[in-house]
Amino acid sequence: MRLSSLLAVFRPALPLILGLSLGCSLSLLMVSWTQGDAEDACGDELGAGGLFPGGHRGAGADARDGAGGEDLQPRIVPYHKDPNKPHKKVLRTRYIHSELGIRERLLVGVLTSRATLNTLAVAVNRTVAHRFHRTVFFTGLRSAKLPHGMSVIAHGDDRPVWLMYETVRHLHRHHGNEYDWFLLAQDDTYLQADRLARLVEHLSSGRDLYLGRAEEFIGGEEKARYCHGGYGYLLSQSLLGRLQPHLDTCRNDILSVRPDEWLGRCIIDYLGLTCLEVYQEMRYQYFELGKNADPEREDSGPFRSALAVHPVSEPGLMYRLHKRFSQMELQWTYQQIEQLQVQINNLSHLTPEGAAGATWPVGIAPPFQPKSRFEVINWEYFTEDHVYSCPGSAPKCELRGADRADISAVLEMAVERLNARYRPQLRFRKRRLLNGYRRFDPTRGMEYVLDLVLEAYTQKGHSQVLGRRVNLLRPLSAIEIIPMPYVTEATRVQLILPVTAQDRDYVGNFLDTYVTNTLDARDNVLLTFLFIYDPFDAQRVSQSDVFAGLKAMIGEVEKRYGDVKIPWISVKTEVPSQVKLMDIISKKHPVDTLFFLAGAWTEVNGDFLNRCRMNAISSWQVFFPVHFQEFSPALAAREPPPPAPPQSSAAFAFDPLRDGRFDRQVFDEACFYNADYMTARTKMAADILDNEELLESMDVYDIFVRYSGLHVFRAVEPALVQKYVRRACNPRFSEDIYHRCVLSNLEGLASRSHLSMALFEQEQANST
Repeated sequence: MRLSSLLAVFRPALPLILGLSLGCSLSLLMVSWTQGDAEDACGDELGAGGLFPGGHRGAGADARDGAGGEDLQPRIVPYHKDPNKPHKKVLRTRYIHSELGIRERLLVGVLTSRATLNTLAVAVNRTVAHRFHRTVFFTGLRSAKLPHGMSVIAHGDDRPVWLMYETVRHLHRHHGNEYDWFLLAQDDTYLQADRLARLVEHLSSGRDLYLGRAEEFIGGEEKARYCHGGYGYLLSQSLLGRLQPHLDTCRNDILSVRPDEWLGRCIIDYLGLTCLEVYQEMRYQYFELGKNADPEREDSGPFRSALAVHPVSEPGLMYRLHKRFSQMELQWTYQQIEQLQVQINNLSHLTPEGAAGATWPVGIAPPFQPKSRFEVINWEYFTEDHVYSCPGSAPKCELRGADRADISAVLEMAVERLNARYRPQLRFRKRRLLNGYRRFDPTRGMEYVLDLVLEAYTQKGHSQVLGRRVNLLRPLSAIEIIPMPYVTEATRVQLILPVTAQDRDYVGNFLDTYVTNTLDARDNVLLTFLFIYDPFDAQRVSQSDVFAGLKAMIGEVEKRYGDVKIPWISVKTEVPSQVKLMDIISKKHPVDTLFFLAGAWTEVNGDFLNRCRMNAISSWQVFFPVHFQEFSPALAAREPPPPAPPQSSAAFAFDPLRDGRFDRQVFDEACFYNADYMTARTKMAADILDNEELLESMDVYDIFVRYSGLHVFRAVEPALVQKYVRRACNPRFSEDIYHRCVLSNLEGLASRSHLSMALFEQEQANST
């Protein structure tokens, strides 16, 4: 059974926590889904038992009118295998939620019009649409320009009743088996997404339920009511299924100018259900907004508990409502956190550790406890301008970019929290930071210790300089599960190897590694050589081919493996730009080809190829690995190897990647699909018309960053190792590409310890 890929993303929460140092479950066992006859006993019992789609008790009258018992009756279904029947093929779906019949909880449909699609509908989309699992906008006539990032369905007729009719049909036809609840609202309605989600979590979709603000029909002669469309209303999945056969009759027989009244009349006449405001003590709360009402001043009980607010006359009012409700939700969340912290403190006395068992901050995981000295998390020292733990073993480097912004935010938050705690008796102002320490605890988040020099002011205006130490924590929270497109490790990889005359001496080792790790291992990989001739070598190719030896090596591999063909392409150019070369390769392969653009020094292996297949996702993501570059053996070999570690300690495991570095200056290796490259290259075509030299100033990485709109995934890749080589930097490339090449050569020569040892030995030799 294949599961959809999930990616867990950990984002630090914005608020910082500060501390001041002043001194009945149901198990489904042995159940399978088979292709067989309809009269199979087990299949009949499963269908009638209500465990899977269609199994909610909605067929009986007691389930529809809400007066019956439970809508789910669990029971044990015995498994009997008849030895006389032939074995049936098991049918497994691609995703587990399809196999178990799991539906999403709520779909929101917003009824809009051509006049308000780009105003009120956009405001709804920007405020609350992203808080629901899915939001669809329904309109009669499509406007000339659709807003970006919105799912808009145009029915082709702007009559209100016709729009409602087509909307209900569309929801049942396309989403009837995917969602439990459907919420219909107008675009002049503000919806409280979190509260609506909590409401439907307590309701069963197996009951026919029509929930909203109940309104009397014109005349008010009957007790039945319909749900007012301005405040939205909920339709259960079972009600939508029962209503579908009667929609055409309702469209022809019921006359009404209001779409919500028409739908309510249809439900009453053919299903016998009326609109409810309260169901099983769950109330559909709503609030009617006054003509000149100010959301910032609204603080009544009905407003604070409202699920929907109507009418919203303009987009600006929608944004102000969203701001007000967000502030109220934030205040409620902080109150809940404080209550939970008090409960934890009260219960900590009952634990074996007593009151000492409540760690700071309350409710956050305790600090990581190392079991050996090799698991100790180091503290990083910093000031307001410098940090004393830098890449490349540099003792000191300047605070820049995100690090500077992080330290500034921490200092500002520390002073803000101190003022909030001691106001109005004292007011603090930061003078300077004496010492700062930080470390990242994977169980908690980023921890800070700050020694601050503060100037404290009293209410009478007296001031005094104080030195205080504060502790802060930026906790790990807001963990998100992001669905990723489905990928497989069976995809064929088309390996592209550009070779210049300067690189031909390294191709032999590349070819040997390729044969061992792919051809012998029967990996699904194809190799294509791209021989790059400069104009002088191209003129002499008939007399002396600089790549003749390589072509002979390729022929020997093809003879050894009879079913293997390694094609090669010859290109003549003075400047072998990556973009020019990929333009040639792209035209010769299908659009669904997965390319791996490699270098002559790359050592191809199966582990990296699998990560290439998994990290390059068509129309979603491209992968630029950071390879591991070994240091120069002439310098790295001067340092004696470390002593062999004891076999019993796993913490002393030898690191084979010790004498080298991850080369972040090189972007030559890349994994991407041909269709993604062609799309980005097409968007680049307009810029090339104005500047033809742009092709020589950019590489493939720049094209994807500027023109693709895809995720550009850049990560270190330990399985992609390159031997030391001094690259030939072409000065005809752009200044940025040439500078990266030179910097890669300098940083890849050796580590600081290796270089210092070489200088020391040289000085010793000169002194003697």
